[in-house]
Amino acid sequence: MATNGRQYEGRASRSATGEDRAESPARGRSRKLNPMDDIEPVEHWLRGLQDRICARIEALDGGARFVEDVWTRPEGGGGRTRILRDGAVFEQAGIGFSHVEGATMPASATAHRPELAGKAWVACGVSLVFHPRNPHVPTTHMNVRVFRAHAPGQPPVWWFGGGFDLTPFYPVDEDVRHWHAVARDLCLPFGPDVYPAYKKWCDEYFQLKHRKETRGVGGLFFDDLNRWSFDRCFEFQRAVGDGFLDAYVPIVERRRDTPYGERERAFQLYRRGRYVEFNLVYDRGTLFGLQSGGRSESILMSLPPLVRWEYGYTPEPGSPEAKLAEYLEPRDWV
Repeated sequence: MATNGRQYEGRASRSATGEDRAESPARGRSRKLNPMDDIEPVEHWLRGLQDRICARIEALDGGARFVEDVWTRPEGGGGRTRILRDGAVFEQAGIGFSHVEGATMPASATAHRPELAGKAWVACGVSLVFHPRNPHVPTTHMNVRVFRAHAPGQPPVWWFGGGFDLTPFYPVDEDVRHWHAVARDLCLPFGPDVYPAYKKWCDEYFQLKHRKETRGVGGLFFDDLNRWSFDRCFEFQRAVGDGFLDAYVPIVERRRDTPYGERERAFQLYRRGRYVEFNLVYDRGTLFGLQSGGRSESILMSLPPLVRWEYGYTPEPGSPEAKLAEYLEPRDWV
């Protein structure tokens, strides 16, 4: 069940330089985190991340506020979904925090991890999808999450996952290079192989196989992350979450005032249809949420408020719309 929606009152901590930063409970700790009993510090950071992103997006939009919907899940846990609608920049922006649990892992999680079948689980994360109004401002998605599965008499199994990706309709090389440069730079402290591996995974994951194209221009995607200690994996998750605004906000600021007309708007709505196709056919997070008895409204908040399909549509050769196809194949950007 859920409470009635209410306007979110943003709260964000600020650094000594005046920069908004989410609180990070792991910073300054002398002890190591234990994955069995220290999901709470991760949850605390995730809640702060949601607050910080909401505050920045409200300031960036300047015309609308997030409305918060707090909900509980009968099987265990709950969350808070925040939606900004009909803003000056964002037609719809959704960002949800959830902490949910269950007695057995759903099929979408055990398909590639059969050893988890029958285990109780806890999942905690933040997920967002922003659908801008101007077709020249890309749609974006970001997710950071942690899972823990356990059974009596057995050690817990834990892993982190997440990433961010960009879906432009009228891509600009400068924007795509910036997006990937931020992704590369936040990965570098964790090893030179991290960005290439998670960039490649993103390209492979966000594929519409039936369309033979990627969903967008990629970014980072990682899952089943336990290659390092729990502390180090949590540190990487924080780098991804904190890096998202650095990657996305400059692009919005550059493109938000680009003129557009009915042609560009129609193409934006048509391409949003591909976003819907991926989320409903392939996305593991959507499947996990629905199969685990999750809250449908929160799971499907990623879908755009308006969309259209057109049978047999082909853009005019040489047009800006036709140029998009050149970007829907993986390539190196940095």
